[in-house]
Amino acid sequence: MDSAEIIVSLSGLALAGLVIWYFFFPARQPVSAVSLGGVQQVNVTVQGGYSPEVIEVERGQPVQLSFYRSEDSSCSEQVLFPDFSIRRELPAFQTTVVELLPQQPGQYTFTCGMGMLRGRLIVK
Repeated sequence: MDSAEIIVSLSGLALAGLVIWYFFFPARQPVSAVSLGGVQQVNVTVQGGYSPEVIEVERGQPVQLSFYRSEDSSCSEQVLFPDFSIRRELPAFQTTVVELLPQQPGQYTFTCGMGMLRGRLIVK
């Protein structure tokens, strides 16, 4: 192998590593819920994923998540919160409110019906 082949191979490996890092290990900044009238509220847009993907809330206070589904992909038709036994249909181009009351601190996953779209609720 000459030096040009080595450089091309190393560059390809570096680019592959960047792609893997970008899609699988990006830093997700949590969004804190806004408390209005004793209810913690967050607006979530559903379009190929959840935005915000990581949501922080305080335990013991009601949480209201407003999911606006801005697509008609079959994957995003539902949102599931397995730890809270919640399953909601998300009609396309409409807002659906999910209410819950987290009692225990921890991290709770929410997903689409197929488990491909994922988000995280952090209860402090």
